[in-house]
Amino acid sequence: MKQIESKNPQQMSFLDHLEELRWHLIRATLGVLIAAIFAFLAKGFIFDTILFGPKKVDFFTYRVFCNLSKSLGFDESFCLEKLPFIIQSRTMAGQFSAHIWTAITAGFIISFPYVVFEFWKFIKPAMHSHEQKTAKGFIFVSSLLFFLGVLFGYYIITPLSINFLGSYNVSNEVLNEFDLSSYIALIRASVLACGLVFELPIIIYFLSRVGIVTPDLLKKYRKFALVIVLILAAVITPPDVASQVIVTIPILILYEISIFISKSVLKKQKN
Repeated sequence: MKQIESKNPQQMSFLDHLEELRWHLIRATLGVLIAAIFAFLAKGFIFDTILFGPKKVDFFTYRVFCNLSKSLGFDESFCLEKLPFIIQSRTMAGQFSAHIWTAITAGFIISFPYVVFEFWKFIKPAMHSHEQKTAKGFIFVSSLLFFLGVLFGYYIITPLSINFLGSYNVSNEVLNEFDLSSYIALIRASVLACGLVFELPIIIYFLSRVGIVTPDLLKKYRKFALVIVLILAAVITPPDVASQVIVTIPILILYEISIFISKSVLKKQKN
């Protein structure tokens, strides 16, 4: 490993680059596992406070939406008295398996800045000195966007979904008794999906640098992007207009920010 690190990146062979990437991936994985161990030990906080928080009627989002709906004169659908469902585990290893995979997911979220740092260390030697200065805030910005997306998924998407799906029924003969893995999967998908979607400006930045994406291209397909965003909002949120608008607005803002970023990249390349 030391021999590989001492080489000039321009003189390294393809296998040397693969070896270098392998060690970065190993260190990133170890970072995730270490964070996952701490998350595993914090079982009470992870499950009772975080995962089962949106199941409680006094959850922060429900209280905020309830006050907003009252002040704006809308219906009081978010002023909950109870969420009519229970969570159960129907397999012998169900709770233990949920504990393991939840810890790994939490480990990835907690260690995301370190994972990005290892990725940055791998691509940094291939960049010129002025490019490295320009991208100095890469780790901070990408981590900030990811955590904002995670918070958006947890405090907005998750309660909207749980409120709708937990209360929905086709007949009074059917009881909502959700499996633990299904409940956790909903939260995990909402949180990680939003975290990755919020990385859009970072993705556009790199695509603009290599010439795949331009501001004109983003503007040209803005209408198509709007349709895709609306479809995405319809898929990950309950089928009501208010929920879809809540999800659509920040994604569209990110898209407009991405256009500005793409412009800045091209402007600096011309200079």
